[in-house]
Amino acid sequence: MNTAIEKLQPQILWKHFAALCRIPHPTYHEAGVREYIVAFAREHGIDCTVDGTGNVILRKAATPGYENRKAVVLQAHMDMVPQKNGDKTFDFEKDPIQAYVDGEWVTADGTTLGSDNGIGVAAALAVFESAELEHGPIEALFTVSEEIGMVGAFGLEAGVLKADILLNLDSETEGELYVGCAGGLDANIALPYDVVALPEGEAYVGFEVSVKGLKGGHSGIEIILERGNANKLLNRFIRYAAREYGLRLASIDGGGLRNAIPREASAMVAIPAGLVEAFTAEAVRFEQLYRTELKGVDDDVTLTVVTTDTPQKVFELGAQRRLFDAICGCPNGVMRMSTSMKGLVQTSTNLARVVSDGQTVQMQCLLRSASNTEKEELGQMLASVFELAGATVELTGAYDGWNPNLDSPILKTMQAGYESLFGRKPAVAAIHAGLECGIIGGTYHNLDMISFGPTICYPHSPDEKVNIASVQKFWDFLCLTLKNTPQK
Repeated sequence: MNTAIEKLQPQILWKHFAALCRIPHPTYHEAGVREYIVAFAREHGIDCTVDGTGNVILRKAATPGYENRKAVVLQAHMDMVPQKNGDKTFDFEKDPIQAYVDGEWVTADGTTLGSDNGIGVAAALAVFESAELEHGPIEALFTVSEEIGMVGAFGLEAGVLKADILLNLDSETEGELYVGCAGGLDANIALPYDVVALPEGEAYVGFEVSVKGLKGGHSGIEIILERGNANKLLNRFIRYAAREYGLRLASIDGGGLRNAIPREASAMVAIPAGLVEAFTAEAVRFEQLYRTELKGVDDDVTLTVVTTDTPQKVFELGAQRRLFDAICGCPNGVMRMSTSMKGLVQTSTNLARVVSDGQTVQMQCLLRSASNTEKEELGQMLASVFELAGATVELTGAYDGWNPNLDSPILKTMQAGYESLFGRKPAVAAIHAGLECGIIGGTYHNLDMISFGPTICYPHSPDEKVNIASVQKFWDFLCLTLKNTPQK
């Protein structure tokens, strides 16, 4: 950990973020962060509750003179996305994030940083620690396992929160106020297959085929950038090579988390010895083809083929063909743009994970849409493709989006406050990513909600970084918002 982070302004926020970086907290492993928050509350005499799902709720009374203000809950999630570069040795369940200052940014060495949503958690803790801020009654809600299934938001029971206003601290563009988000749906796909020996009487050579160098990123926020999907690119080449050069697939492993655009994918294959030269030449051609197609988007994409031991078992030929065809036909990327908000993706899907285990190929897609009916139809489209290939498809974890309320009282307060601080009006937008606001708002119908945050680039990828100056602006704006919240 670069100690310079703890000296950044506002120090009261950055010291908590630095502490969070030292605590491993990938999704489903937030216990260390929960313990940190509970210990913080105990140290400062703050009312603290841990609910049955593992969420932490803090409460603090209004500062004198602000008792008549509407109560506010600050909301952030405790988990982070664990993504690393292929050449980085790192255990997210044990190792601290190696964060450091890089010019105007804070980033990490070869891994995700966890500014999504560590900055939000740190900001809420700083608010509760500060003796100088003026505010009405406040709560903080720190949820578990947002990045995979929004577990904490779904597990939050009615009656726990007392607030009238929810400020979600999990957006990633400073100067924008988010008033709506997409809903989501998980597709979990299982395609069984048999393995067989390579054909007798013909020599084969083993290869590892790899796609690397893609930027990846958040499958909601960055999906509009049309970045390459490693699973789709790998399948495109090996499917072609199967037709033209007799490629036989032994295993496949691509992508990582369901909400990250896959950056890397690899397959172990066997090629007839007499066709090796043509196969390797084809790989060079495909790499150049990918670089041409992805120019200006993913310029560093690579497709490599490296000789390995020849696999002893490969996919049965029919199963191999069905897998290749299904992945080829799987919808991926932007499906439809919004007709009501310019530049906003309405519906998308991301083929996030493809991995074989010797018996079954497991695949995952995350479908997003501001329209529940479009989301459901996209789920049926995807299921039909894979079911035709003999796979079973489970559509689970559906959650609704958050519909904008442009007459929101807290929105008007925050618009005026931002302009008074920075001399310009904030943008008001919806986001294609899923936020917990939609789920929490489904339980707490009274909540007036806004999401905002500092500028975070490339979340869900090892290139993740947070802009230092934007964190100061985010903090100043949060403080002013709490001071100016509407009266009851």
